[in-house]
Amino acid sequence: MADWVYNRFIEVGRVVLVNYGPDAGKIAVIVDIVDHARVLVDGPTTGVERQVLNYKRFNLTDIVVKVPRAAGTHAITKALEKADIVSLWAKTSWAKKLAVRKVRENLSDFDRFKVMIAKKQKRAIIGKQFAKLRRAALKANQL
Repeated sequence: MADWVYNRFIEVGRVVLVNYGPDAGKIAVIVDIVDHARVLVDGPTTGVERQVLNYKRFNLTDIVVKVPRAAGTHAITKALEKADIVSLWAKTSWAKKLAVRKVRENLSDFDRFKVMIAKKQKRAIIGKQFAKLRRAALKANQL
């Protein structure tokens, strides 16, 4: 039996990452649940306008902010700033991966070439150190 428990549920105050449309890559907060397939979201601090989204259009995060159901944009802005949700999101590994992906998308050919050279140099250093350790281990086993 697994010790892992799923606790990302659709609830008012859950922070979501929009994954489709013009707001893709931005975070918003669930304000109200419309029906079994849609929710009302708002992201005043991240540029996401209040809108109804299908469940397929966002991913749930682990972050939850305390807001009342159907709260106005002003109340949501206060709650997000008080809990400092944007910086909390930026510290997650998920957000860091997305930031790295965005940086890599915008690399030029020369930048990609520099990354390739740096990776080769890193591999060479690691390979030399690994070979030294392997030789030392073999020598120790022969004694």
